[in-house]
Amino acid sequence: MSQYVSRLAGTLAAPPRLRLPGHHRRPRRVAMLSVHTSPLHQPGTGDAGGMNVYIVELARRLAAIGVEVEIFTRATAGGLPTAVELAPGVLVRHVDAGPYEGLAKEDLPAQLCAFTHGVMRAWAGHRPGHYDLVHSHYWLSGHVGWLAAERWGVPLVHAMHTMAKVKNAALADGDTPEPAARVIGETQIVEAADRLIANTAEEAGELVRHYGAHPAKVAVVHPGVNLDRFRVADGRSAARARLGLPRDAVIPLFAGRIQPLKAPDVLLRAVALLLEQDPSLRSRMVVPIVGGPSGSGLSKPEGLQKLAAGLGIADVVRFQPPVAQGRLADWFRAASVLVMPSHSESFGLVAIEAQAAGTPVVAASVGGLPVAVRDGRTGFLVSGHDPADYARVLRRFVDDPRLTGRMGAAAAEHARGFGWDTAASATAEVYTAAMHEHRRRVRSHHG
Repeated sequence: MSQYVSRLAGTLAAPPRLRLPGHHRRPRRVAMLSVHTSPLHQPGTGDAGGMNVYIVELARRLAAIGVEVEIFTRATAGGLPTAVELAPGVLVRHVDAGPYEGLAKEDLPAQLCAFTHGVMRAWAGHRPGHYDLVHSHYWLSGHVGWLAAERWGVPLVHAMHTMAKVKNAALADGDTPEPAARVIGETQIVEAADRLIANTAEEAGELVRHYGAHPAKVAVVHPGVNLDRFRVADGRSAARARLGLPRDAVIPLFAGRIQPLKAPDVLLRAVALLLEQDPSLRSRMVVPIVGGPSGSGLSKPEGLQKLAAGLGIADVVRFQPPVAQGRLADWFRAASVLVMPSHSESFGLVAIEAQAAGTPVVAASVGGLPVAVRDGRTGFLVSGHDPADYARVLRRFVDDPRLTGRMGAAAAEHARGFGWDTAASATAEVYTAAMHEHRRRVRSHHG
């Protein structure tokens, strides 16, 4: 039984491990739902982020162990093919639901009926029993999955990825709270799902405390990292040369969607403090910001650039658009440290990716980041979002140039325990348990 999956029953502090008789079969084919963001989209653009990477990597690895995956997502451009093969055994189905462009995530609940209709039309072309299980991602998909699973007579497995109540309890200044409709919707999904997959034990506890999830329905499966793509490779100096970065610079990196939730402003303010305290750093510091505006950050797409100018550090900050995963791995390798001052993170996949590339992480001690980062060994965890606290930690990398290498080596070793093969195997075990209990419940219902 994998160490990466556990069931919460009894106490949250020490969940027993899930044990299944060996004769229960895995699903042959899973319908995976991702309404608001396509797995084909570039992470770091719009609403595409860690969840996109999660779905793509999980689907690929599930297919590799014999579980076919069909991913339903909303079409965001005209002329898209009805279906695209993402990998052998993984099909992405585009569903027409609302206008292709200009539809904000907040407007998508009104399109769930249309999306569900598209899913049902695709299903109607198959023989009964085509899908063994539905796995929905994010609350919007959960509502479609709820209906589909009921109609098809199969279990529903749901992954929240983020939760409204958790986000609202840790809002950044000026950020917009999640609406009551989302809270209600998430509560309904928690009740309807046969299994809930949480990234960490803390997230599992939040499902129980905030949404009344039955502990026996919650399974913890840590996300993985693509260890073939995110690796030390030819090292920091070579990566800096490819990216045109100074070989001996201090390079604190931010990589992700630019929005208040991710708090890239905290990094800029911390850098401004460092340069104020030590002006000589200006000639040997580069601060890359890799990503694009997202969420509430779309209302002020130039806000971070204006902040850098206002702080007097525009000369050391380099804004880079979102990049493909292979290029992102080079940014991780090149950095002295990845900085993640997020207000909320269900896991923080970027933290594991950077560590796999041999780079330590300075992160807020929130959500799943204490699982992703081993404080004092592979990076540092910071309580709160005071830029002065981040400046003090970053100063350690300035004062001790060897710290990046020492922590980076430990970080790469730590990340090797988060392969996607392990995560996919653990997820398949959750599927198997959900199917077994669903069949047992159906047999009981029919006497």
